[in-house]
Amino acid sequence: MSLTRRTVLKSAAAAVPVAAARTLPSSATTVTEPAAIGRLAEKIQAGMAKYAIPGAGLGVWYRGREYLRGFGVTSVDTNEPVTADTVFRIGSTTKTFTATAIMRLAERGRISLDRPVRAYLPDFATADPAVSARVTVRQLLNHSAGWQGDYFEDTGDGDDALRKYVADMTKVPQLTPLGKVFSYNNAAIGVAGLILETVYGKTYETAVRELVIDPLGLDHSRYFRSELTGFSVAASHNIVDGKPVVEPSFDRVPRGLHAAGGLISSPRDQLRYARFHLGHRGLPQVISDRTRLSMQSHPGPGGTLFVELNGVGVSWMLRPTAQGPTVVQHGGDWSGQHSGFLFVPQRDFAITLLTNSESGPFLVAELFADDWALQEFAGVNNLPAVPRPRRVEEYVGTYVAQQIGFDGKPEEIGLDVTADNGELVASVGGQTMLRFVFYRKDYVLALNPDGRPSHTRANFVRGADGKVAWLRDGGRLFRFHAAGTRKASAYSRRVL
Repeated sequence: MSLTRRTVLKSAAAAVPVAAARTLPSSATTVTEPAAIGRLAEKIQAGMAKYAIPGAGLGVWYRGREYLRGFGVTSVDTNEPVTADTVFRIGSTTKTFTATAIMRLAERGRISLDRPVRAYLPDFATADPAVSARVTVRQLLNHSAGWQGDYFEDTGDGDDALRKYVADMTKVPQLTPLGKVFSYNNAAIGVAGLILETVYGKTYETAVRELVIDPLGLDHSRYFRSELTGFSVAASHNIVDGKPVVEPSFDRVPRGLHAAGGLISSPRDQLRYARFHLGHRGLPQVISDRTRLSMQSHPGPGGTLFVELNGVGVSWMLRPTAQGPTVVQHGGDWSGQHSGFLFVPQRDFAITLLTNSESGPFLVAELFADDWALQEFAGVNNLPAVPRPRRVEEYVGTYVAQQIGFDGKPEEIGLDVTADNGELVASVGGQTMLRFVFYRKDYVLALNPDGRPSHTRANFVRGADGKVAWLRDGGRLFRFHAAGTRKASAYSRRVL
């Protein structure tokens, strides 16, 4: 089970040796490295030591040049150095590959984003028959389908794994009205992957390889570990007594989840992919500029997913800034593999960071949820968030979410939320996990138990009656229960 960045708070971070950063030039031409790249490298090295991260791969596009670096080691057991071609599991950034492949078929007139899913999957069904009949491809891709998103059932490794995964979605409950509320939805992207597979006529993985990965020349991007022979591979690490330990059990991702988070890739490939979505000439134009830009616009419902969002376009999270330019963002999490990925089209800037430790989310949050990197390289920052104590009684209670595990059975996740001098304290079994400080109505900064910033945001969602109905944390919806009516259960979840 992968843990969220919240549960990792219980792990004490111990220093580990970190190899000196090594620049991997993108060409034979020697250029003077910008001071900002050096400051970034120092920040990454400090974070790796602080959070016990053995290895990290970095890609940056800045002022018209690539900067690629490997930090640390692929495994504490082998001490092989990380390079720009070391492969990591990228988790949910895979969703944007799924969407890009779908957009290739959309340009060919074979898929329409605004047609119902049943136009392509006639037998598609979830728990709500009305939603099953009306949900569109676009609503799958902008995370507004409204059903429970964390559905992780393992349906095997056969070519029918994705079809079996989607066929079992009748057990997934509907949470919110179709198209009205943003709720991060791994299951919906699985459905989108099956549409791609069905329309293209080949397995999902083959479709993405032939439509996106191979045409873009992403030579170190694969779905199956059996395809990694000869590659430098970042091992997954757990944190035990504050130190990183290789954990092979973290490597498995059920094939039915590949569309949502199964791709394995390198910093070099990820930066090339970012440059493609920035519209750089000289790269294969897999989709037209018009289609590419449409993926980064017309967001669905907004909210938060570690940062404040205008909403999601066609799989891309669209993040506002105080200065106006939009940040186009994703990133991904799986056990022992955590990464960030963003670009700012109006500043021609992109950054990706891949890590091989269960404590990786701490460093990813510093660079991709906080606005240090955005200020340093793109001259933009998050919308202001000045803490303001307020009356919090209406928010006090227990917030409970569910996921469906590998075994197909539901598991509860919950937080007890209490008031403390105009702030909120979120805990499980009496142990404080987070503090929430309001910066505007219903929107909060998430702080560590000791009050230090976690660099992330969350928000409360109201129902049709105007009352608090949900807590949206990490993009997931936690249902509100009045104080004294429920108690939180174990707080851990798989993430993509």
